[in-house]
Amino acid sequence: MAKTDNILQRMEQLKAETGVARTLFAACPNSLAVIKASFRSAKRNNAPIYFATTLNQVDCDGGYTGMTQAEFTKVLAREAAAINYTGPYVVAIDHGGPWLKDKQPLERWDTERAMKGVKESYEAAILAGYDLIHVDPTVDIFLEKGEIIDIHVVVKRTVELILHAENFRKAHGIAPISYEVGTEEVHGGLADEKTFDTFLTELKAGLKEVGLEKVWPCFIVGKVGTDLHTTFFDPEVARKLTSKVRPYGSWIKGHYSDDVENPQDYPLAGMGGANVGPEFTMNEYDGLDELEQAEKKFFEEGKVAQLSHMTEVLWKLVNESGRWKKWLHGEEIGQPLENLTPERQLWIVKTCCRYIWQKPEALVARQMLYDNLGRLGIEAEEVVLMRIEHNMDKYYNAFNLVNFNDMI
Repeated sequence: MAKTDNILQRMEQLKAETGVARTLFAACPNSLAVIKASFRSAKRNNAPIYFATTLNQVDCDGGYTGMTQAEFTKVLAREAAAINYTGPYVVAIDHGGPWLKDKQPLERWDTERAMKGVKESYEAAILAGYDLIHVDPTVDIFLEKGEIIDIHVVVKRTVELILHAENFRKAHGIAPISYEVGTEEVHGGLADEKTFDTFLTELKAGLKEVGLEKVWPCFIVGKVGTDLHTTFFDPEVARKLTSKVRPYGSWIKGHYSDDVENPQDYPLAGMGGANVGPEFTMNEYDGLDELEQAEKKFFEEGKVAQLSHMTEVLWKLVNESGRWKKWLHGEEIGQPLENLTPERQLWIVKTCCRYIWQKPEALVARQMLYDNLGRLGIEAEEVVLMRIEHNMDKYYNAFNLVNFNDMI
C-alpha cells in the first residue's frame, strides 16, 4: 500500500478504536527554513510531516527554490537525518496540472505542450521518490474571461495524467504512489455540489475504462470555506463533502488553511488533510524582521559595524520579481506596488518573499544579519525557525497528531 494511504487508513482505524479523529498536516516547503522547521516540529510532536510542493517551487528547471525533484528529496533526507527524525514524511506534488506553473501561462503554452510539461514533472517526481501527486487539470488559459472549465474536460485530463503516471511508475518498477485530485478554487469547476458529484462519478468510470479501476485518489480537494483571503473553516460543508467521498475510499483535503480560525474543527468534521503554506513564509519574514530590529539597536550602540538592510532587500526583490502581481484583485490590478495601501503592501511582500528567498542578494543579507548577531551570542537562525515552528505546533495539536508516530 502507498505510504499516504497507509497513514490515512491507520488514522481511520484509530478513530474507530478510540473515537479520536485526526487530520494530516501538510506544509508547503517554500524555503529551506520551512523544511528545517517542519522536521523539527514533526520530531518534537512525534508526528508525520507532509510536504506539499508546487511545481513553481520544485521542478525540472529548479523552480524558485533552486531545487529539482531529485535534489529536493535529497535535501529532505539530509535535514531529517540532521535531527535524527525517523518518523514518516510524505513528499508530494501540489497542484500538478497544466498552466499551474507560472511560466506556462506567461509564455502562453498550448494545451499539448502544457500537458507534456506536467507529465515530465510527474516522471521526475516519481523517479525522485515522491509519494503522492496532486493531479489538478482545472485551469485552462484559453477559456473566455469568467468561463469555467467543463467538468468533462477536467475528468478527461485527470484520467490522462493518472494513466501516464501509472504507466511510467510500473515501467520503472517503482512502488505504488498516492493521488489527490480536484481543487478548491472557484475557477476549478468543483465549487458546487452537482459538479462535485459529476466529477466523482465520471472519474470512477474513466479510470475503469483505461484499466485503472484499482487506482483511486486518497484525497479529493474540497471547497471548505478557506481560501487565500478567508480564514474560517466551514465544518458543516466539510462533513457533507466527506459523506460523499468516504464511500469511494477517499478523504477531503483542505487547501489554504493558513491562519485558520478554527483548526480544531478539521478532525471533528472528518477532514483527511490540510495544506498550510503562505503562513510560514510570513512567519519567516517576521523572524527576520525581529532580528533586524535587534541588529539596528546594536548598530546604534556601536556593536555592529554594518547593517544587513534585510527587510529593505526583501521588499526590493519582491517588487522587482513582478510575481506579486498575480495576487492583485479588483482595482489593484495594474497598479505599482507603492500605490497599494500600506497593509496590502506588507501582506504582499511577506507572502511573496517565498519567490525570492534564494536570490543572491537575499542570501547575502540574511548571512550578514546572522553573522552580525552571531558575534554577539545570538542564535539568529533559531529565532527564525522558532517563529515557524510555533505555528506548526498549533496544527499538530489541533489535528490530534501529537505522538501519532508511535501508533503507525
